[in-house]
Amino acid sequence: MSQSGVTFGNVSRTRFARSAPSAPPPQPSPHHRVLVVGDNRELSALLAYHVARAGHHVTTVDARDALETALEERPALVVIDASHVDDSGYDLLGQFRDRPETQHVCVLLLTGVPGDAQRIRGLELGADDCLAAPWCEEELVLRVGAILRRAALAGLGGNGQLVAGPIVLDPTARRVAVDGVEVNLTPTEFWLLRVLLQREGRVQSRSELVSAIRGTPDEGTTRIIDMHMRRLRQKLGAAGPCIRTVRGVGYRFEGPGRRSSPRH
Repeated sequence: MSQSGVTFGNVSRTRFARSAPSAPPPQPSPHHRVLVVGDNRELSALLAYHVARAGHHVTTVDARDALETALEERPALVVIDASHVDDSGYDLLGQFRDRPETQHVCVLLLTGVPGDAQRIRGLELGADDCLAAPWCEEELVLRVGAILRRAALAGLGGNGQLVAGPIVLDPTARRVAVDGVEVNLTPTEFWLLRVLLQREGRVQSRSELVSAIRGTPDEGTTRIIDMHMRRLRQKLGAAGPCIRTVRGVGYRFEGPGRRSSPRH
């Protein structure tokens, strides 16, 4: 893969030689590596600029080189601009989730169409979060930060394994196994399962779950939790029904042998 070698502050350009806005970003901290994927040079430069100003090291790349670059740089987060990718950004998202080397990488998908349809499609394919047009730079930076914090929390705080029936969740190694077979979860799915296991038997509203994974409640996106839960249940296989839907409220985890409350 050829690279232009052009840099801007803590932004590395891959195949893009266009410069971003002239104001220099602050020094990076906490040094997360973020990969911005898009075939629109101006928009990719703008995305990279805003993410870099939040203190992250950013590389921009076009879609055809995205997987190769991700394998080389091992980013903590990939931002896919699905509205300006010659090959479908959704196909690229699927490729990231299908490959063992990249299936754990956090992905933020940007769609070019307002509304929920494209955002839901991205979540179904395994995106950790989706941001629909029109989006603003403040929301972009907040979403990036929330995903990175969530991924970090999912792998830290080793208070021992969480065990519920056939499910074993190791917060330190960031692994989940069902009946001894490892299950590959996205960072968001892992964090949701961890929250449910830690609060086993207690009903968690969608707003509470959004707040747990993003840090703040967001009533406009609580239905996104349903998409993550559906994928999580599918991946857990026979243990999936342990995640119970509490109609009109949210979700509760009930390990095998635990009696349901007659109220729900």
